Amino acid sequence: MENFGVRYSSIRHLNQFPVDKIKIDPSFIQHMGQDDNAAAIIESVIRLGHAMGVSVTARGVDSEEKRAALAQVGCNELQGPLFSNALSEQRVTTLLASASPPDGVHS
Repeated sequence: MENFGVRYSSIRHLNQFPVDKIKIDPSFIQHMGQDDNAAAIIESVIRLGHAMGVSVTARGVDSEEKRAALAQVGCNELQGPLFSNALSEQRVTTLLASASPPDGVHS
């Protein structure tokens, strides 16, 4: 479920549709460290996701402090400018084509 907590995604939808991942909207992540309510909501969503047996992804992670805090509360996956800015399909294809295979893997 993309953008959990905003627009048309809600807790009600978690029961109505098969969900295998919850993605926390970047608007919550950007307020981490500035707003105690944002941290409480994020932690609650992570606990809810884990209780349901689904993976939780935080979108919009832009600092090492946020990465560490999200890891500490058990967020499964992180996305955002801390790791990479969004790339075009062509750029991703070029990067993958130029990447060396891991040791022991032959093409």
